Amino acid sequence: MNKQTQTDETIDGQQAAADEQTSASPDMSSDAVSSAAPADAQSNDPLAAMTAERDQLKEQLLRALADTENMRRRSEREAANVRKYGHTPFARDLVGALDNLGRAVDSAPDDLDSLDEPVKSLVTGIQLSWTELQSVIQKHGIATVSPKGEKFDYNLHQAMFEVPTDDVAPGMVVEVVQHGYVLHDRLLRPAMVGVSKPASANAAPVQDAAKNTDDGEAD
Repeated sequence: MNKQTQTDETIDGQQAAADEQTSASPDMSSDAVSSAAPADAQSNDPLAAMTAERDQLKEQLLRALADTENMRRRSEREAANVRKYGHTPFARDLVGALDNLGRAVDSAPDDLDSLDEPVKSLVTGIQLSWTELQSVIQKHGIATVSPKGEKFDYNLHQAMFEVPTDDVAPGMVVEVVQHGYVLHDRLLRPAMVGVSKPASANAAPVQDAAKNTDDGEAD
């Protein structure tokens, strides 16, 4: 009797535990379902989806507008540079002809009345052509660099030699061998110039040499 009673009690305890676990399971599953429900509801909310899509499209539109504006500004800068410097190669080739024509004008005598009529007409035509050409190149931004009496500027000038003198300050352009040319703010050809330096810089070595010669003769 005692064994049978223990067996029945064991079965009853196991059955009670199973019933308790079964009764608790629906509560746990209901909690999980209730926590997942707001997320599913939010993902299925058409207003939230439309708002997210609107924000994404707005961002894409702003980026496209910014790219378009940057491209427009870059195109305007490139077009302005082409208009301003597009004829740079032609201008560089032209300066040689300008020099030759300028030399012809400078070699003409001041008194044209002393010349024969054909020569006088030729010289007059060259001078008129030179005047008109100067007006044309200035219209297109080409200017002559003639820096005599100015301070030497390595951006525009090229020093060919130095001139010892105390009449002007050192580093001044005292002679122009060949004129330079610029196109707006871009250098086409530097001016070939002579630059001043102190005359005393050459006097010292000469004095030292004379002194050494005298010392040698004394020995």
